[in-house]
Amino acid sequence: MSTLKDGTSAEGGSRGGASQGDAPQEVTPSGSTLRERLSDGLYGAGWATVKKLPEPVAAGLGRRIADLTWKRRGKSVLRLESNLARVVPDATPERLAELSKAGMRSYMRYWMESFRLPTWSKERVEHGIDIKDVHHLQEGLAAGRGVVLALPHLANWDLAGVWVTRCLGVPFTTVAERLKPETLYDRFVAYRESLGMEVLPHTGGSAFGTLARRLRAGGLVCLVADRDLSASGTEVTFFGDTARMPAGPAILAQQTGALLLPVTLWYDDTPVMRGRIHAPIDVPQSGTRAEKTSVMTQALADAFATGIADHPEDWHMLQRLWLADLEERPEPGAAAGTAGTERGGERGE
Repeated sequence: MSTLKDGTSAEGGSRGGASQGDAPQEVTPSGSTLRERLSDGLYGAGWATVKKLPEPVAAGLGRRIADLTWKRRGKSVLRLESNLARVVPDATPERLAELSKAGMRSYMRYWMESFRLPTWSKERVEHGIDIKDVHHLQEGLAAGRGVVLALPHLANWDLAGVWVTRCLGVPFTTVAERLKPETLYDRFVAYRESLGMEVLPHTGGSAFGTLARRLRAGGLVCLVADRDLSASGTEVTFFGDTARMPAGPAILAQQTGALLLPVTLWYDDTPVMRGRIHAPIDVPQSGTRAEKTSVMTQALADAFATGIADHPEDWHMLQRLWLADLEERPEPGAAAGTAGTERGGERGE
């Protein structure tokens, strides 16, 4: 699932995509860079190989990869610690290191689970997730209003999506940002469609209209919505500083009458992922559309912050988020070093 705008992600961003300012890449005859082709190959190998491993073996492999990545102290790990320092401002350097190590393990758990999800039975999904306050979603759908579920980059939203389609029997629509190379984007779309999701491309300008039609028909839309680097994002106060989040969820709720529900997810010490569907965010009775959007997006950010503060190690934000961080001048040589990490590390929707 991805944000509407969706200035966040290939899952949250564009996994594997090179950002502007990256070091020049050798372009192959197909038009993709060698790095992009390597990313495509690695993801393809993950889906082909990891899903065949016994579950304990896959989980152990994920932890080993996470620990090796954490020990390298690359830019993604350092950025994760920088973000966590805002979430847990009184944390010592040792505590931040512990959180970032746990965060990388959580991140790799996401990937190991996601590679294996197509092989999970309905019973396995049911046993692997526990969501509280589902009545908010069920009541909204029963009323025929349409529902927007908005999530941050917490734990495994793909698993939550499979639970919705297979266990609740509710189809939904989401948005995917186009990735490079095109074959990698096609992999993610095919993967999510195999899990029962309708996936719309972010580019082309038609996604918003299609989402609005689905909602007016009483359907469900799911969007990852805690990061937006586009000029159209709405500024919010997030852990004491200014960040930008997508306006799409709030605007869709205003224009269609759909219910807007924040969702937070987390892992604990068991194989079960936990979650909560928060109370609806109401459309303000007065104000311009921009003012209403600002109020609703701030309420969404506040709900996200509650879940992230409770489970900071499960927030997979390996990219710059706050405006103050985005304005920082890059370190010498940062362009080459961040390609495939800050953007490539984002989870692909």
